[in-house]
Amino acid sequence: VQLQAFGGGLVQGGGSLRLSCAASGMIFHINAVGWYRQAPGKQRELVATITSSGSTNYAGSVKGRFTISRDNAKNTMYLQMNSLKPEDTAVYYCNAQVVAGTINDRSLGDYWGQGTLVTVSS
Repeated sequence: VQLQAFGGGLVQGGGSLRLSCAASGMIFHINAVGWYRQAPGKQRELVATITSSGSTNYAGSVKGRFTISRDNAKNTMYLQMNSLKPEDTAVYYCNAQVVAGTINDRSLGDYWGQGTLVTVSS
């Protein structure tokens, strides 16, 4: 299973970006997925998660500005980021709990994308 994240870039404060993360491989089912970020010199932190049934959870710092969503048919998750602030600057990583394998041999694994850089200028 591979996760590929894209959509990062440079944006002015107050602007918007949409991140995408596509999962590929011998996927049977994707459980919870989420976005995390790591700013320079800081630990990786949770941004938002969404379960397979659509329940969401957000970090307090992004609540009301960011929206996580998923397209189960496309094995893809999204993070719509509005009203961006310089403190949102970080490398953003997608994460997924994936049941993968063959019909007779499946297992649950934790997978990470490669990260995409978001830079918000003041």
